[in-house]
Amino acid sequence: MQTTEGRAGRVRVEQGTKRVRAYLGGEVVADTIRPRLVWEVPHYPAYYFPVEDVRTELLVPTATVTHSPSRGDARHFTVKAGDHRAEDAALRYVDSPIAELRGLVRLDWDAMDGWFEEDEEVYTHPRDPYTRVDILATSRRVRVEVEGVVLAESANARALFETGLPPRWYLPKTDVRMDRWCRPARPPTAPTRARPSTGRSGWATAWSRTWPGPIAPPCPRARRSPGWSPSTTRRSTCSSTTASRSGR
Repeated sequence: MQTTEGRAGRVRVEQGTKRVRAYLGGEVVADTIRPRLVWEVPHYPAYYFPVEDVRTELLVPTATVTHSPSRGDARHFTVKAGDHRAEDAALRYVDSPIAELRGLVRLDWDAMDGWFEEDEEVYTHPRDPYTRVDILATSRRVRVEVEGVVLAESANARALFETGLPPRWYLPKTDVRMDRWCRPARPPTAPTRARPSTGRSGWATAWSRTWPGPIAPPCPRARRSPGWSPSTTRRSTCSSTTASRSGR
């Protein structure tokens, strides 16, 4: 996170974890899984996109330059997509005193036709991660593996976003290889982090990080490694990838 003070107030920049897309004229203008949340005003953030995740061929430079006491001079671009034209709707702070902003593009929220966080449309302004918990439908492909064995894979997951925590992914039971999990003979004394939760809701939970330490053994028919023993230290991973820039 980078913070700077200026006459316009305090500017804070943080790394986001949601997939964010902006549309104009029926086309995707920007699509990223690494957005930046920039608090230009104290009440809610604005989304900035890495320039690599913006369709720069849709941006036409203009003569407009605006100045911010804290962010520096912004060069503006007109966005032309489909049969729509949004004048001066994109800007870049190429020489900003805030280093994190220099490689980013900001799109005017109201000038775009639609904004999506994961697969759900968002209105008015980005959601502030410090005032809410979001559970969003996502088409990002999520895969859970243990030592190369796929335990679950889905493009219909739900993503849980909580402040200060990595995203957690909830997969439909139909996308989980339940035959590769064994229920314990008795309730475990501590939660087994690699075993999916299978409550009445029909969803299984997958963490988005690598958990160290031993996990419960898989069912015998799922064993893949010769010489396996219960004392073997294993790791589980959960990975997600985004769909193509076309939007799905």
